[in-house]
Amino acid sequence: MYRITIDRDACDGVFACLVRDGRFAEDGEGLATLDTEGPTELEVDNAHAVAAAFDDDRRDDAEQAAAACPLDAIHVESVEDDAGAVDTPSSDTEEVQP
Repeated sequence: MYRITIDRDACDGVFACLVRDGRFAEDGEGLATLDTEGPTELEVDNAHAVAAAFDDDRRDDAEQAAAACPLDAIHVESVEDDAGAVDTPSSDTEEVQP
């Protein structure tokens, strides 16, 4: 799985991404967004970012779109599938054994 994130603060509507990956689209404000058809839904959709996770064979298209963005507003990162995962509390302190 991988996540595509668009930094809306950095996006300037150049749309080099649109010709490299059909999931990118122009929103009502003239900025890039993700057109998520099918089972994928936007994880983040606010004034600062748009993000969605995908589990398909189109990661290369997403990375080409990110590389084509002259403002580096698009990021593609690997994510783990959280299905069946159990949330465990995390701690910033390390337990010290005597």
